[in-house]
Amino acid sequence: MSPRRRAWSLAGARALLVDVRKRTEHAFVEAERWQAVRDHAESTQEERLAAEQEVRRCVSLWLREMEALGLEVKGAWLVNFDNGTGYYCWRWPETELVKLPPSLRPRR
Repeated sequence: MSPRRRAWSLAGARALLVDVRKRTEHAFVEAERWQAVRDHAESTQEERLAAEQEVRRCVSLWLREMEALGLEVKGAWLVNFDNGTGYYCWRWPETELVKLPPSLRPRR
């Protein structure tokens, strides 16, 4: 399935950012919880492996949600809103978008 692509206006990106932040916060908190289980000194090898799978599941689900919204995932908790000539970038836990100028636009 190919992710939906669109050119975002600044107003549209800001409006969606509320939902993106909520979804990201949920995934981030869940992944952090499983990382704590994985890293706990008393966890068994089996518990650590299960916890690592849960971390990956949380991140994978978040990535699919962001792509379904039409965003480009560039790293853990980092997304770009393509505006057609550049990007509006956002990373958890920031509250604002940052505009990436066309000269810094990633090559496809």
